[in-house]
Amino acid sequence: MSSQVYQLEKNESYAVIDWLSAGLTQTNSEELEYAFRILFKNEYSNIILNAAKVNIIDGFGVAAIRKATKICTNELGLFVLILKSDKVIDRLDQAKIDDLTIMNSVKEGVDAIYLNDLAHDFEDESDANTDEYGLDGSDLGEDY
Repeated sequence: MSSQVYQLEKNESYAVIDWLSAGLTQTNSEELEYAFRILFKNEYSNIILNAAKVNIIDGFGVAAIRKATKICTNELGLFVLILKSDKVIDRLDQAKIDDLTIMNSVKEGVDAIYLNDLAHDFEDESDANTDEYGLDGSDLGEDY
């Protein structure tokens, strides 16, 4: 591989990929997919791609983002993309990627991940408190 185009920072509940290049194109999208594979192999389903420096993206970059978004969502995680370029945001909007979350800063992305995790924890708790008929017993009178 040529010069490094990203830096990886792993946290207990999420990972941040700092994309160092101004482009996300055919020439380097394979390296991004490689970073995603490393993270998925290590069971990270919450990923922040800090692409604030990116001002050009092509179909290969869009495809890499689409794959990462889908895998994170399937694992009940969240893929957050940090972008500044309106041109790149417009290109991704045109691609109509389901469940893509675009934020302005890594801090906002971290907050979104924690909120997503809380929502899934709440759903799990709510599922655990219901019986096979979807009743939680709270509306049955005291005599039950």
